[in-house]
Amino acid sequence: MIRVAVFGSNGRMGQEICQAVQQADDLELVAAVDAGDDRSQVERAEVVIDFTHPDAVMDNIAWCVEHGVHAVVGTTGFTPAKYNLVRSWLRARPGVNVVIAPNFSIAAVLMVHFATKAAPFFASAEVIELHHPGKVDAPSGTAATTARAIAAARSEADCPPMPDATLHEQDGARGSVIDGVHVHSVRLQGLFAHQEVVLGNPGEMLTIRDDSFHRSSYLPGILTAVRAVPHRAGLTIGINELLGI
Repeated sequence: MIRVAVFGSNGRMGQEICQAVQQADDLELVAAVDAGDDRSQVERAEVVIDFTHPDAVMDNIAWCVEHGVHAVVGTTGFTPAKYNLVRSWLRARPGVNVVIAPNFSIAAVLMVHFATKAAPFFASAEVIELHHPGKVDAPSGTAATTARAIAAARSEADCPPMPDATLHEQDGARGSVIDGVHVHSVRLQGLFAHQEVVLGNPGEMLTIRDDSFHRSSYLPGILTAVRAVPHRAGLTIGINELLGI
């Protein structure tokens, strides 16, 4: 049995995670903690699952590393600088591991994978992410990850810059730009979590789309990471390798 604690347990995602852990035959929920709660009860856990807030997540990870507890993190808002900071903490505490994933949905992971494979074959690529209006960050972590992956694949293939003759625009009309890839964010009541990657060539277009309609779509990926993190040295970003992708 893997002893598991959940940070952010009172949130809608946290409640789903607690229930999933309790229903798993090989996992034991030993602590459910939310903002303001005493974290000392978490020390008996082997793995912490963190779905909290971008303002709190780095402190939570630092606490886990200091106390020798592995962490699986689905909170968004990570940057390369934050990843490097986590790596520095882990170097100082060998044997403690962290998995941080911008998205635990298997469909979303495959969407990014397919987009990366397709990107070098197209002259243009842009990302459109659509979420509920309660989401606190824009663009989403998945969209940012997708843009960086597309840019890296195009760079490796020596693709030329994407065509764009825009000279005049209203602020934000072309979205944000991540490593040269335009990313557009929609916040709309009635949505949950959706993303499109649109790729274009003269005379043709490819759309790769992922739709998550409920938080349950993240649970298989989260539990896979919980089972894997004790055996993944240091920092693992994303669950691709855990799924064999």
